[in-house]
Amino acid sequence: MGASLSNLGTNGSAAAPGLGDIPESCVARVFLHLTPPEICNLARLNRSFRGAASADSVWQTKLPTNYRDLLDLMPPERYRNLSKKDIFALLSRPVPFDDGNKEVWLDRVTGRVCMSISAKAMSITGIDDRRYWTWVPTEESRFKTVAYLQQIWWFEVDGEVSFPFPADVYTLSFRLHLGRFSKRLGRRVRSYEHTHGWDIKPVKFELSTMDGQQASFECCLDEAAPDDAHGNQKRGHWVDYKVGEFIVSGSEPTTKVRFSMKQIDCTHSKGGLCLDSVFIIPSDLRERTRSGILK
Repeated sequence: MGASLSNLGTNGSAAAPGLGDIPESCVARVFLHLTPPEICNLARLNRSFRGAASADSVWQTKLPTNYRDLLDLMPPERYRNLSKKDIFALLSRPVPFDDGNKEVWLDRVTGRVCMSISAKAMSITGIDDRRYWTWVPTEESRFKTVAYLQQIWWFEVDGEVSFPFPADVYTLSFRLHLGRFSKRLGRRVRSYEHTHGWDIKPVKFELSTMDGQQASFECCLDEAAPDDAHGNQKRGHWVDYKVGEFIVSGSEPTTKVRFSMKQIDCTHSKGGLCLDSVFIIPSDLRERTRSGILK
């Protein structure tokens, strides 16, 4: 009797079914095909949607196959007894490792693995000689510091990373800035006092993987003839230089990637360059990064 009365409208007629009548198990099956932000938005509708949006069976499909490897980078007490939804939220924030010089995180929309490697994790020729390089603190880097080159003849930066990347196609890029920058009276001030030599010969970028994949790219970091209308578009801005792509098939437990950038023509010096980091991001997400959409 009570169940019959609950389905009656205000005028005594049968009420039409609503969203609240959909079984939670059915909602969960729909959520398997939605992105995490979409699931969280729909969870506000009613109790049934909220329950489905917290189901481990839903969030298990949003986590990458190697999510336990990411958890192993943290103390166990940080993730012990967490639901799959909470694990996804935890891993969507940067997880530091290698003394804080590398970070890995999940893209909040796709759950795919992204990584950033600080300049401090790289081998840089002359980095310990303050005549050539200095470390500059800044809020413009996720690692809060960048390497600034004043002047050098032999320019070489090398790095490598070994990590259990899940199967995907990844793009590796260097994040560089021509000129030095600082804050003065709340405004960003740029200086090109030491910036020279990058328009004479190209810098060579390279990457290689342990399974024989290779990619390279060459370009001049500076523009010899700036556009009078728009100025020099490479100075005073952070620029991501794409080195190339590599494919992870998932057949190997760990992928080792080596990367470098070099300009070792000693006929001229070069300087005035900030080196922030290297990014390794799934290739189709990189376009979202350039549009400022990657979370």
